Amino acid sequence: MERSLSKNTGFLLRFIGRQDRIRIPLWLLGISFFTLVVPVAFKDMYPTQQERDVMAKTMENPAMTAMVGTGNLDHYTIGAMTAHQMLLLTAVVVGLMSILLLTRHTRGDEEEGRSELIHSLPVGRLANLMAACIVVIGTNVLLALITGFGLYALGIKTMNLEGSLLYGAILGGTGIVFAGVTALFSQLSENSRSVIGYSIALLIIAYLVRAVGDVSNKALSWFSPLGWITQAEVYAKNNWWLVILMVGVSIVLFLIAAFLNIIRDLEAGFLPSRPGKETASLVLQHPIGLALKLQRTGTIAWALGLFVIGVSYGSVLGDLETFFKGNEMLENMLVDKAGYSMTEQFIPMLMMVIAILATVPPIMAVNKLLGEEKKNRVDHLLSKAVSRSRLLGSYLIIAIINGVIMLSLAAVGLWAAGTAVMDDAFSFWSIYSAAIVYYPAMLVMIGVVVFLIGVLPKLASIIWIYIVYSFFVLYLGGLFDFPEWVGKLSPFGYIPQLPVEEMEWLPVSLLLLTAIILMVVGFIGYNKRDIG
Repeated sequence: MERSLSKNTGFLLRFIGRQDRIRIPLWLLGISFFTLVVPVAFKDMYPTQQERDVMAKTMENPAMTAMVGTGNLDHYTIGAMTAHQMLLLTAVVVGLMSILLLTRHTRGDEEEGRSELIHSLPVGRLANLMAACIVVIGTNVLLALITGFGLYALGIKTMNLEGSLLYGAILGGTGIVFAGVTALFSQLSENSRSVIGYSIALLIIAYLVRAVGDVSNKALSWFSPLGWITQAEVYAKNNWWLVILMVGVSIVLFLIAAFLNIIRDLEAGFLPSRPGKETASLVLQHPIGLALKLQRTGTIAWALGLFVIGVSYGSVLGDLETFFKGNEMLENMLVDKAGYSMTEQFIPMLMMVIAILATVPPIMAVNKLLGEEKKNRVDHLLSKAVSRSRLLGSYLIIAIINGVIMLSLAAVGLWAAGTAVMDDAFSFWSIYSAAIVYYPAMLVMIGVVVFLIGVLPKLASIIWIYIVYSFFVLYLGGLFDFPEWVGKLSPFGYIPQLPVEEMEWLPVSLLLLTAIILMVVGFIGYNKRDIG
């Protein structure tokens, strides 16, 4: 019976690996790179223990504890600093990676009809689920090995082999736990959108429970798998038993998912579906209403996330003078302007980071159209009284409004938290203008996506590389002394650095013009090219 349930799992394993031969290496490369580059940067930023102790005092802020968790602040070495500030946040990204990868090959394949085709062949009932889980588990194990041995290979004195391997094991274990969560939701839900929504919601809840527990009640943190990360005390006590706990919980989740997969019908779920209305609402009778309906969950999640990010950054504004004082490496990251405080000089860099993050949801909103096209859902809409321009325009309007909302919420959160912790707080307009000035650069990014969808749809994913490039060269450019032209390859590199610089209307106007041109060319191309 077991053999028949798992028949040809190896064949599907190779098939899934081939499908993700680019996607998985990109995930591994991105996470590993930022994991390994951070301790090197910390070593240059904080060369003495005295500077690291000052940083530890800053991290005692309850807001920082809520954001990155607890840490070994009494012995704040490079290893302890890396584990404290990076391990939890990196683990969240690893959890997201597992959710997206596993959903794609479980409920995603069922939703697209690929699972039905596979099950028409001589494969076991559990073969597809087992193959998908093995691929994701293998990806996390490989990530654990790369990051663990990679951190040790850096040769930093306080980052020994045991602590480095535990660091990697915690990342891999977190990814496997959320792979188990996703496998379970893949049996409960009827579509991939719900699986991703429920899994990410649980990831967010785990983060919030851990945050509340770390700040107010340590016992509460044990109810969150993300709370186990900080309890591991990497580069200090090195509690390996928490990795065993992660593996044990994952095994239970996978076994439950396998049992549910055996007893349910293909393409069915255990969570009851709500019956739809007999007639569509007025909103759903228009392309823009349908697009909003499809994206509302993700949009709300991103909006809340960016507001929380704004609040998190705003909550530390009161300690920044102490944080930056005397640290030459950190001062190089700021906009050097005489007559302005360190906090004021920090605002432009902070807003640049927020603006790039806020660009992600509007780009996802436009790219949703391409995803619908690949799933052959656009043909049905275009067979009605809906033009291509109207369809693309609907997604573009959503993205344009989305961008304003995301920037505004982040700015409001930053201003509100900053006002609460600063003696001489910034005015609302100074913070909001420093954020919204990046909107033209965001529009250029949206314009690039529209251009790619209309002219070069197969290359649309390049936009994500462009965003990562923008973040890297503009955020770390001061540390690595990049030439000015490197930053100018990104539209964000042309934005005036408010509030420490005067407003410059020419570059902003040129960015708006560039965005319009890209969008117009994209519309022309979309109306002429083949769909599907």
